[in-house]
Amino acid sequence: MRDHLLSLVALKSGHFRLESGHHGDTWLDLDQLFRRPAALRPFIAELAGKLQPHRIDTVCGPLTGGALLAQSVAEELGVEFAFAERFVTNRPGLYPVDYRIASSLREGIRGKRVAVVDDAICAGSAVRATLADLASCGAAPVVLGALLLIGSRATGLATETQLPIVSLMELPNQIWTPSECPMCAQGVALASP
Repeated sequence: MRDHLLSLVALKSGHFRLESGHHGDTWLDLDQLFRRPAALRPFIAELAGKLQPHRIDTVCGPLTGGALLAQSVAEELGVEFAFAERFVTNRPGLYPVDYRIASSLREGIRGKRVAVVDDAICAGSAVRATLADLASCGAAPVVLGALLLIGSRATGLATETQLPIVSLMELPNQIWTPSECPMCAQGVALASP
C-alpha cells in the first residue's frame, strides 16, 4: 500500500525552499496525486475512515491539493466541504503565506466541527494558516488529516494545537530555517522543484 501511494507522486532530492520559508532536502510533486482519481480513491476512503470517529460536520482543506482531497473525503463521509484560498503576503521570514476560508463559506462554517486535511503536511504552513482562519470564522477544528506526513513537524503542530492527527504514511524529511540550513552553509544553490 505504501509503495502504491508513493507511486502517485514524484519524489525529488535536493535543496528546496518550502512554502513555509524553511529549506528542505525532499520535494514531493503532490499535484501528481490527482492525475488519476481512481488510483487515489482507496486512499481517500482509508483516510475518511480514520476521520469518521471524530464526528465531523465539515472537511476543509487549503487550496489546491488539500482542497481537492477535502472535497473527496467530504463526499466519502457525506458531510460538508470548505476550502481555504492561498494569499501570499509581504511578511518576511517564516510562514509568509496565509490561507482564508472563501468569503461565501465563512458564515456557514461557524460552530461546525471541522477536519482540516491536506495532501501532505511537512512544516504545516498551509494547515496552520487554515486553522487560524477557521478560528476567526468561529469554527471548531477537531482533527487534522493527511495522506502523507513528511518529517516530524506535523506531529509537533498537532501537539501545539492539541488536535489529533491521522495519516496514511509518514516519510522522513529534514527541514531547517534558512539560517540553520547546512546546504546553504555549503553553498548549495536552491533548486527549482
